[in-house]
Amino acid sequence: MLTGLKLENIALIERLELSFSGGLTVLTGETGAGKSILLDALDALLAGSTGAASGPRLLRQGANRGLIEASFSLSPPLQAWLEQQQLEPEEGEILISREWRLNEGRLASRHRLNGVAVNRSQIQELRPLLLDLTVQGQTQQLARPGQQRRWLDRFAGDPLQSLLPPVQAVYRAWRQAAAALQAARANAEQLQRERERQEQLLEDLEAARLQDPAERERLQAEENRLAHGVRLQQGVMTLLGRLVDGAEEAPSVLDHLGVCEQELAQMQQLDPEAAELAGRCSDALAQLQDLARDLDRYGTALESDPDSLAELQERIAQLKALERRHGKDLAALIAWRDALREQLAPGGVEASLVALEAQEAAAAASRDQANAALSAARHTAARQLEQQLMAALRPMGLANVRFSVAIEPAAPAEEGADAVQFLFSANPGQPLAPLAEVASGGEMSRFLLALKTCLAAADPHVTLLFDEIDAGVSGRVSGAMAELLRRLAEQRQVFCVTHQPLVAAAADHHYRVAKEVMGGSTHTRVSQLRDAQARQAELVELAGGDSGEARRYAASLLERERAA
Repeated sequence: MLTGLKLENIALIERLELSFSGGLTVLTGETGAGKSILLDALDALLAGSTGAASGPRLLRQGANRGLIEASFSLSPPLQAWLEQQQLEPEEGEILISREWRLNEGRLASRHRLNGVAVNRSQIQELRPLLLDLTVQGQTQQLARPGQQRRWLDRFAGDPLQSLLPPVQAVYRAWRQAAAALQAARANAEQLQRERERQEQLLEDLEAARLQDPAERERLQAEENRLAHGVRLQQGVMTLLGRLVDGAEEAPSVLDHLGVCEQELAQMQQLDPEAAELAGRCSDALAQLQDLARDLDRYGTALESDPDSLAELQERIAQLKALERRHGKDLAALIAWRDALREQLAPGGVEASLVALEAQEAAAAASRDQANAALSAARHTAARQLEQQLMAALRPMGLANVRFSVAIEPAAPAEEGADAVQFLFSANPGQPLAPLAEVASGGEMSRFLLALKTCLAAADPHVTLLFDEIDAGVSGRVSGAMAELLRRLAEQRQVFCVTHQPLVAAAADHHYRVAKEVMGGSTHTRVSQLRDAQARQAELVELAGGDSGEARRYAASLLERERAA
């Protein structure tokens, strides 16, 4: 519920603060006084896209700053949205403001929610949870893509709303499956065109017998060993000469160590403490003997093999050429070859396409099943909406009205596979036709009022604003509209800008909007009519002026409302 509104330098209003309660609130006043400014201000506050909601139009002439601020009481949907946005309410309500500042000829605005800066998209998300604005001849809204479907879905309420997320989920899953299939088909066509080239490429990679990603590094190490075989053999001979054979008839290391072992054995017999030293010497001798045998085997393996070296070098050159030609290392070449094997294998691409086609078909079946359930719920809601709307329209001078909700198959989308259109006929013999094409301004006003009445149960927490939707209707019709507004206000907070005394008399709260000139400047003043005398005087003005008949008519209206 809208609980308060504050304006500073908005249109003809220099400063204004109002507080509101539930029920039906009407705003009346002479033409041009600025009654619609309050609704335009709320529209602008909540990111309205109409010209009336634009900053340059709303900012008071000569002012460089303007402010619109409104407070709303909390509702469960609003509380859930705040939690989702990680925002905190203030004492059971929220405070939304929009400030304009004119700087060097440039007008900029900023939104705040409870003092925290928020962006326009957040305000647009929030708007449907707070306000629903209806103006006379709102055919543009009817023409918006999907608007009539959205109204039908709102009317259907939670049972249908619960079907929308699954429909959205299965549609997205189908889109992914369809995109994967389309990409695979395009890839298959491309593959077919390039098959000969890829077969030649696979043949080259297969001929290279690639197995080990580290093969080139391993072969280069082996190449180094074979290329330096002579020098390594010389080193082995030198080591064996020193260890085993000796040099220049001198004893070898093993000979010396053998003598040392014998001497320590004799010392051990004389002194048991030398036993540990003798054991260490024996261990050293055994290790050197093992080293000599290993060196001998190593030297034998180093026998020069020019053929093996040439083969290694040829293989290394082949691997380097492959890597350079394709710009990939061995690991990437092996992976590429394996992928080509799979792609070019008999039935490989075909099998992949068959699998993707099966996945797309399954996703499409799930999509169609969810859409069918949603469509059935819409057809049920459509029949109910038709009955309720005609019941609301007939008392408003449309006794012969016919209304139908046409639901036709449409291309699947996140909202299902239904195209919804409202068909309307106000006169006997006139065929049903699209509402936006055949309804007059007055008929459209009555239709929108009836529609919002039918939607009231689905959105019990949203404030309704009607801007002169009763303009141009007869007294009898305006009485029916007043009755509908009164009933609507029993469930919702309703605001209505009106020129009709019957509508104004039905209000729970009455505000008068007037223009006055002070100091050569025009101002709009808004005052609440709290007593019966003030309200009667305003109804007299609405009824045609200060005459005895107008006064009696106004008094009778108020008396009838008090009796009701």
